[in-house]
Amino acid sequence: MSTLSRPSTFSPAGIIPWMLNLATRMLAHSLNMPEPLLQTTGIFVFAQVQAVENSVGKTLCPIRLLRQLLALCRQPAR
Repeated sequence: MSTLSRPSTFSPAGIIPWMLNLATRMLAHSLNMPEPLLQTTGIFVFAQVQAVENSVGKTLCPIRLLRQLLALCRQPAR
């Protein structure tokens, strides 16, 4: 007696792009925007946030802050 097995058609890797596409369409529809405009806006916003994080990240670098703190501690009191 042989058992017939059906290959699994459910693949998490295959469903992820479909879910992203669905989410993009739903967001574009709810914002009343065309999808390409929504995607371009998202890329622009990501680039702006990345630029701000990089500029602030240099200022708030833990090693740099430690050096500044040590320099303040070394200064004689007035």
